[in-house]
Amino acid sequence: MSGLDSAVGRDRSVEDVTLPPAFAEYAREEIEQIPAGTVGKDGVLEASFAGGPSGTRMLRDYSRVPFHHTGPLAHDPCEGMASLCVQTPTGGVAQGDRHRLSVEADDAALASVTGQGATKVHSMHTNFAHLGVDLAASDGSYLEYVPDPTILNRDSRCFQTIDVDVDADSTVIFTDVLVPDGLSEHEPFSFDRFHSRVTAECDGRRLLTDTVVLDPDELDPRTPGVFGELGVVGTLYVLSPGDNAEALSDTVHERLESTRSATEREESNDGPRGEILAGPSTLPEDAGIAVRVLGERSTDVTSTLGDVWDALRRQLVDAPAPDLRKF
Repeated sequence: MSGLDSAVGRDRSVEDVTLPPAFAEYAREEIEQIPAGTVGKDGVLEASFAGGPSGTRMLRDYSRVPFHHTGPLAHDPCEGMASLCVQTPTGGVAQGDRHRLSVEADDAALASVTGQGATKVHSMHTNFAHLGVDLAASDGSYLEYVPDPTILNRDSRCFQTIDVDVDADSTVIFTDVLVPDGLSEHEPFSFDRFHSRVTAECDGRRLLTDTVVLDPDELDPRTPGVFGELGVVGTLYVLSPGDNAEALSDTVHERLESTRSATEREESNDGPRGEILAGPSTLPEDAGIAVRVLGERSTDVTSTLGDVWDALRRQLVDAPAPDLRKF
């Protein structure tokens, strides 16, 4: 057995994941403390929802340290929507951590999943961290996953995968916000490497592949065409093959324009909103849209995505977005 095979053989949590070459090299590195993907470092949370006459219920749930969850809750403005809050008692993600979140919605379920706070990826000296998300919606279901931002600290190595399987009559909405300047006073984009891979399929047909590779030692992310002069990026994805993607895109354009006009007249609690670049793109075969936002601050990006999410919910489920403020 080769060194990589040996490392992955012990690290059961990445056996079904194709690692990029750089992260395959990281996987060879042994951790002096607790081995990668072992007890306490192989977090798993699985949840299955199904619709019914009295609303959406959770059929099955399973969690393994460091994951925990609260719910299902019934506080969402959308009648019959079940909410789940993903929690963890740890202070963030460390080297060798392998986390996987899997959520399924079936039988016309309405389900919304969020988290307790930002995912903080700490500095690393060896190996890497993997954050995996699997989302599936079938039989006329509506599923949304709206986590807080992922924060990359100095010298961190993060591999993120988000895989979506959606039926032609169902909808999946999810967001992904990256904050690359960490929690301490250091130069922005001082992490080692970040690799994100988002895929979506419908009936075995690929709808979307969105890959982001950031390696500051190879290419400064602040170059034009990447981040430019802005420091935070966020994306909202809508996979809804049965809806009109152009209509969804028009809804986003209208909300972005109204939000821009409103922020020119007033300030938020965090002060005046900084520069924002935002716009939607329709996916091939009218399968949905992707909305990308670049901004100076995470609050600006999350606020803009929240406005877009609210507009899309009003169109798709005839209800506003819930207030996700944690404090």
